[in-house]
Amino acid sequence: MNNEKLLLKLKTIITPYVQNEEGLNNLSEETDFIQDLEINSANLVDVVLDVEDEFDIEIDNESMEKMLTVKASIEVIEGKLAAK
Repeated sequence: MNNEKLLLKLKTIITPYVQNEEGLNNLSEETDFIQDLEINSANLVDVVLDVEDEFDIEIDNESMEKMLTVKASIEVIEGKLAAK
């Protein structure tokens, strides 16, 4: 799966949790979930659970702590998919 498809799937997953619509409209790999999209930490856990369901992967705590930006999240997802 290429980055563009991953980015689109990730955008679909995070949309319900986003507080800053403008940040979502300008979504890029550099987007920070907390700073730019104003997703709170409790909802970040929901995002991770949704990612696990969508991609049929398990994300450990260490990987979850890295998933603060779009780019880091894509890297974690790609790594988990490659390890399947």
